[in-house]
Amino acid sequence: MTGLRWQLADEPRPQQTLFDEPIFERQPGRGEFRGLEFLHVRAQRIINEVKGAPFGFRYTVNPYRGCTHACTYCFARPSHTYLDLDADRDFERRIVVKVNAVSRLRAELDPRRWRGDLIAMGTNTDPYQRAEGKYRLTRGIVEVLIERANPFSILTKSTLVLRDLDLLVEAARRTTVRVNLSIGTLDEDVWRATEPGTPHPRRRVRAIEQLNEAGVPCGVLVAPVLPGLSDAPEQLEAVVEACVAAGARSISTVLLHLRPGVDAVFLDRLAETHPHLVADYRRRYRDRAYLPAAEQRAHEALVRDLARRHGVRAVERTDAEHMTGRPARPEQRVEVPRRRRTAHPEPTAVPAAQEDATQLSLL
Repeated sequence: MTGLRWQLADEPRPQQTLFDEPIFERQPGRGEFRGLEFLHVRAQRIINEVKGAPFGFRYTVNPYRGCTHACTYCFARPSHTYLDLDADRDFERRIVVKVNAVSRLRAELDPRRWRGDLIAMGTNTDPYQRAEGKYRLTRGIVEVLIERANPFSILTKSTLVLRDLDLLVEAARRTTVRVNLSIGTLDEDVWRATEPGTPHPRRRVRAIEQLNEAGVPCGVLVAPVLPGLSDAPEQLEAVVEACVAAGARSISTVLLHLRPGVDAVFLDRLAETHPHLVADYRRRYRDRAYLPAAEQRAHEALVRDLARRHGVRAVERTDAEHMTGRPARPEQRVEVPRRRRTAHPEPTAVPAAQEDATQLSLL
């Protein structure tokens, strides 16, 4: 079964091929970033070519490595081991910052050498994670893409994307832009246990509404869906219904996959929060990263049916328009009706410490 874009993009490579020199500065986080460490590097290149990816794009940009979203299932965790860091807590607290990302992008988009291909962001770690509130590299990247009228897409779990709404609106006027919000569940217990550094999923639902109302096309990726935690039909329908009501342009989904290096972290955290599920996960993922193809197809069919039932387009994971914003062939294009603004329930209160972690994205 074809992998999702972030499974193929930016595969870990030895550090010497990534940066001009090793980490040249270590900056401890202060104030709202206390407990983090920022590792400054200079990238040799910022545009990465993804050969053979069947997603309507070939090129990606990722200004950060490591991610404070701390998603227990994050496929990118093993990339930290190539920097002599661990895939567990280092990945969440020691963030590699490509401080020259904006200047490198401007140089690499030189029209004498660059053909104007679409650039995808959010293919490795989240471009709107907490570090973006400090470094503003993603904003600078978007500004450069606007200068060159270069098409781009963004995949994020963060409502910090709304900080750049003015730029995204301008970009949508000048070129092809697509944003996709990743919302795997609305279940607060599952959210807290598996993606503790992300904004509340209900806030992400509201971000869908704000982006689309401003004229920035925004869809939803219901992913990853976690067996035994967030895969019940009623849980999936809750996500689909809320996102459709918020005006989501499309819905797609994928079940959890556990690659080597990620599985140990995920199962250790699962043992802390849902110990009764550990044996079942070990059995189901014992000798594989993916669940059987038939199980994946059944899950996708369920979400596809839910999306159609609620009146929005359901797309396959390889659908180029959903992933990138590039139009489908005319005979495939499906118009999605505009939806009236719908009030969303307020999230329940979260502990103060967690609120600090999750709401930094609302700068």
